[in-house]
Amino acid sequence: MSSITIDKVTKFFDSVEVIRDFTGIIGDKEFVSLLGPSGCGKTTMLRMIAGFEKPSSGEIKIDDKVVSSAKDFVPPEKRGIGMVFQSYAVWPHMTVFDNVAYPLKISKFPKAEIKTKVEKILETVHLAEYAARIPSQLSGGQQQRVALGRALVSEPKLLLLDEPLSNLDAKLRESMRFEIKDIQKKFGITVVYVTHDQAEAMAMSDRIMVLNSGIIQQVAPPTEVYRQPVNQFVADFVGKVNFFQGVAGNGKIELSGIGQSIPYTGQCTGKVTVAIRPENIVLSPKDQSSFPSGILEGTLFSMFYLGDINDCRVDINGEVLRVIAESESFDTLKEGHKITVGLKEFLVYEDKS
Repeated sequence: MSSITIDKVTKFFDSVEVIRDFTGIIGDKEFVSLLGPSGCGKTTMLRMIAGFEKPSSGEIKIDDKVVSSAKDFVPPEKRGIGMVFQSYAVWPHMTVFDNVAYPLKISKFPKAEIKTKVEKILETVHLAEYAARIPSQLSGGQQQRVALGRALVSEPKLLLLDEPLSNLDAKLRESMRFEIKDIQKKFGITVVYVTHDQAEAMAMSDRIMVLNSGIIQQVAPPTEVYRQPVNQFVADFVGKVNFFQGVAGNGKIELSGIGQSIPYTGQCTGKVTVAIRPENIVLSPKDQSSFPSGILEGTLFSMFYLGDINDCRVDINGEVLRVIAESESFDTLKEGHKITVGLKEFLVYEDKS
């Protein structure tokens, strides 16, 4: 398979900078997601890897070969890539078999070899029984599998996916995540996956590159991005989080406007921002001494029963604290009642404003 080396790549559209000094290595057989909000530059970066866009400056290598630089440019069809788009882009007048076979036909593979390769891929993407159908006879998820099969049939060195699941319903999106990851493992292929959905990135990736306004914020495995976000943007974008302003010093953080404090022995001093994940909060802890990260008091003012969880809001002297509690708590807690919350852990960022 292949690795990708990106060195100080910058991209302008006219005077607008959409990617700034993007540098990173995507290893052989690695699944890496480019994660960020709409307009952050992730699709532009993917298109530069594919060869559909040229960098304004910097260099891109696939393995040891320069494919984009100030002097060199290799067109997409010679980069050994497969690409799946958000819109599927399947041929509406062709059967599933012919859609998947198309890249092999234009490369003039022998008919017998095309048949063997396409049948193998259709088995892999669970479409063998639909080979004779046309796209209008397929569901959205099946059409996405056609696009995936077409991208894989030429045995590319790299598979690039641009928000391929965004047009599917929630349940189908979830099942397709695991199918794509299984296919990647089966083929041992290098994958670059663009998404704005943090759950997709968390579920499939070996590493996540988080982007904001064209700048890499953090590159790390999913567990590290979630548990140790390097800044407030990453903490906020990846998962749910409560933010509180405060002042750190003398072994505690005084939470601004709340009149309560939590213990703190970290390195930050002065104005800080405290980030608390909703699942790291326990409602009505029986043993308050087992929460070294602190105890807060407030009023439970709303609950939302979601089946597997109880999504709560607690009023802490005018500040709202979101808490993800066990679903059974919906039957025992009462809105409007005073409540104590225990903090299992939190993150602290220096306030640079």
